[in-house]
Amino acid sequence: MRSVLSVGGSSREVPLPREYDGWRIVVLDIDATRGPDIVCDARELTRIEAAQYDAVYCSHNLEHYFEHEVPCVLGGFLHVLKPAGFVHIRVPDMGALVRTVAEQNLDIDDVLYGSPAGPIRVKDVIYGYAVEIARSGSDFFAHKTGFTRKSLKTTLRDCGFPYTFVRGAELEIVALGFAEKPDAYATALFGLPEPA
Repeated sequence: MRSVLSVGGSSREVPLPREYDGWRIVVLDIDATRGPDIVCDARELTRIEAAQYDAVYCSHNLEHYFEHEVPCVLGGFLHVLKPAGFVHIRVPDMGALVRTVAEQNLDIDDVLYGSPAGPIRVKDVIYGYAVEIARSGSDFFAHKTGFTRKSLKTTLRDCGFPYTFVRGAELEIVALGFAEKPDAYATALFGLPEPA
């Protein structure tokens, strides 16, 4: 059975994309109160046994580290991945945010969209969801860096993932990174083009 490490996934109640249906899901989070399988800071993934996961799924977590810490986190992803494994990353799209703010003449306090957690303002995308930061009392939930499609692709390549596939969704970047050329399974699973 294939296994995926959900980094910053908080708990099993947070669903993963359908691509992981039938996979063994291991949840890693820094907050033990949420009941993750592994309590660990993602900057310390080298403490975990190497090469044991087929994928690392990291949704809206990478932006919670300072820019200079991102290579450490991505290096940890490489450490825990099997050789043919991959990272699947989702982060806010700062390029799309800037364009939306300019096109719609939005202010930093204006609501961009509604979510199950509540209204999301421009400043929540930039700095982190203020309601969660206040509720938790922890600045770990603050955003400390940001990405555009180009910058995330460059960062992944610079950190050991030469085969990268990046696309945009609404105000979100979705990226896949591979240390080796994607195998037939991953190519079919995500509908990837043949890498050059």
